[in-house]
Amino acid sequence: MNQDQVKAALLGIEEAPLDFELIFSGKKSKKVNGLYKSETREIIIHNRNFSDENLLLYTAIHEYAHHLHACARGGTLSSRTHTAEFWAILHRLLEKAEAKNIYKNVFDRSPELTQLTELIQKKYLYENGSLVKELGKQLLRASELCSAIGGRFEDYLDRVLRIPRVAAHMSMKMYQYDLDPAVGSDNMRFLAGIKNDERRTAAESALKAGKSPDTVKVGVRPQPPAEEPRDRLEKEKARLERTIASLSKRLKEVEAELTEL
Repeated sequence: MNQDQVKAALLGIEEAPLDFELIFSGKKSKKVNGLYKSETREIIIHNRNFSDENLLLYTAIHEYAHHLHACARGGTLSSRTHTAEFWAILHRLLEKAEAKNIYKNVFDRSPELTQLTELIQKKYLYENGSLVKELGKQLLRASELCSAIGGRFEDYLDRVLRIPRVAAHMSMKMYQYDLDPAVGSDNMRFLAGIKNDERRTAAESALKAGKSPDTVKVGVRPQPPAEEPRDRLEKEKARLERTIASLSKRLKEVEAELTEL
């Protein structure tokens, strides 16, 4: 595939609100396979890193996710680019690309990997989740017994069991909410932190349906109202003016100190 074909493939997955350039560097890089420059809206692919088109496409989709993330933020990105929002965008693009046969999901093509995946899910993720949930049940009983003898449950956690209070309370919530161990203990902790019953049930269903954790986390968050480009620029202008004023003040102080030396 050449760079025009790759760009066409990306647009075939999902249209972008702002145009972008896709450039093959013609180089090999040991550091990165590709990068996105938000200032110039350029996706650069180090195409000599790849002998497999599917892997090249994955990198292109990854960088395209950065572009779409920037578009959603008015054309700019913060210094921290790999946020949950970014991963949710990337996973959405990959799902759409697989559905359109633009990108191939290779994880189900190896019988050995499929068998290993089933083992990990059933033996380790499910059993670990079940153990943590069962721990929550026993801790609730321990809390009742502590109250019955006039002891502080938190002190029991700190000095007898010697386990973090947050972890203990999370496992108790996992049991109280009757979370499905099939999603794994890490996802159960995330679900246990959702107080709203409806949103927690929806998040659990999404995880069980195969959505990635970041996609689910972004989906259950209350979404802030969309900011108008002018409002965003006005805020940025105000921030820059404050920074310039602060730096100008400090510059005068340094100049005064230099004069006195």
